[in-house]
Amino acid sequence: MIEILSSIFARELALPLSESLKAGFPSPAADYTRQSLDFNKDLIRHPEATFYARVSGDSMIEAGINDGDIAVIDRSLDAAQGDLVVAFVDGEFTLKRIDFSHREEGYILLHPANPNYKDIRIEGDETFEVWGVVIWTIRSWRK
Repeated sequence: MIEILSSIFARELALPLSESLKAGFPSPAADYTRQSLDFNKDLIRHPEATFYARVSGDSMIEAGINDGDIAVIDRSLDAAQGDLVVAFVDGEFTLKRIDFSHREEGYILLHPANPNYKDIRIEGDETFEVWGVVIWTIRSWRK
């Protein structure tokens, strides 16, 4: 079962933000920061409708989302073609890329990002809801 947590926090958390981050050799001028970043204020547009969930499984690894990552989900957004969504299908939550291109044919698809998994075809006899749109993912690079 997925544990979903609210994104509403009482305090501000301002962290230094560098103007640029180069992946090559560092510049001596890059040792200073001008701005700060507050995850709660700068990355979350709709705090009352935004939730966090820990990803379980490997069905989205080719989208860069791994087991244990944290998905930031905005429930106030309408899903658009190709969005990563948290869907509620037959009593279970799943994270997949949504494909509306077959609507006129009577179904939509939920695509995994791992060739070991099959698409989920939603035709109408399933209990289905797009629960929210994934707007960010957070990964710990240190285990």
